[in-house]
Amino acid sequence: MADNLSSFDIEEEELLSLPSHDPLGILSSTRAVVEQGEDVWINRNQLDHLCDVWIQEEKAGLAPPPSAWYEQYHFYDGTERSVNWVLLLDALNFCFWAEKNQPRWTIEYKGEVLNGYWAEAAALTRAIEEGLPLWDAHYLSTISSETMAHIFRGSQTIPLLQKRVANAQEVGRVLLERYDGQFTHAIKKAEGSAVKLVLLLAQDFPSFYDVTSYRNRTVRFFKRAQICVADLHSAFQGKQWGAFSDMDQLTAFADYKLPQVLRHYNVLEYRTTLAERIDNQEILIAGSEEEVAIRAATIWACELLRRAMLQRGRTMTASEVDLRLWLTGQNAGEMRPYHRTRTIYY
Repeated sequence: MADNLSSFDIEEEELLSLPSHDPLGILSSTRAVVEQGEDVWINRNQLDHLCDVWIQEEKAGLAPPPSAWYEQYHFYDGTERSVNWVLLLDALNFCFWAEKNQPRWTIEYKGEVLNGYWAEAAALTRAIEEGLPLWDAHYLSTISSETMAHIFRGSQTIPLLQKRVANAQEVGRVLLERYDGQFTHAIKKAEGSAVKLVLLLAQDFPSFYDVTSYRNRTVRFFKRAQICVADLHSAFQGKQWGAFSDMDQLTAFADYKLPQVLRHYNVLEYRTTLAERIDNQEILIAGSEEEVAIRAATIWACELLRRAMLQRGRTMTASEVDLRLWLTGQNAGEMRPYHRTRTIYY
């Protein structure tokens, strides 16, 4: 395993060196997991190979456009309503997969059958088009299970429906209690800082507090808080309520699709027993060592990809690396399964 990043060679190689500024504490806390981990490794050679693949794709004009993804299925009217809608979108942005051998939840929207995140975004947009004021904090604070089931009506029941009801109510309640019903007030409080807004989300909205532990160490991920900021940045094209000066301080958003793609390219390697469990679509318990190790290795694989691309003259933020991997994962027919964990955090 000489070419892998394991606890044996991290200090020698210094490949997991921390940046001088780690304001979210994600890289430092996940680094400790990668150092100690025994279940997941980052293959340095394959990481370099993936960078070469990306550069060849760019030269051939095959790289996915980084901003076009947001134009599909998302509600946007350029007002404060869109800001509250994005907050709701990412409060409910988790856990779309089905049990083994069971059909996935899907919806039909404008002649297309959608699943996963696209289906969530389209369902919330469809609800707006049908007259439901999903930007209204008062409305969200008391939204019912029946209404939520109607919003997400489709071929199956969306997983963790009651958790989504609770998160939507939390959005409405916290907006009313702290921000006069408008998430734009939180953005103003963050003073143009993506980092400050992530920390504010994690502090004020309990469902965004994506923090766990690994061998008695606190580990931070803040997946949905970070992606909410990134979505605002995309929705408003880096202007107005999407204008943040420090987007480069965000990390990747550790979910289940990114490690699937990284494993496909052999950037992530799993212990045999873990690989078998994932391939058999067995459930990994949220907060278990294996699950935390997968997410931590995902964070660092993306950070190392970012650094390797920079060495090749390509400047990318970690969130741009994340998006490129995620878009690749939307065509995952030939890829091995992703890990299954029932959680509200991704």
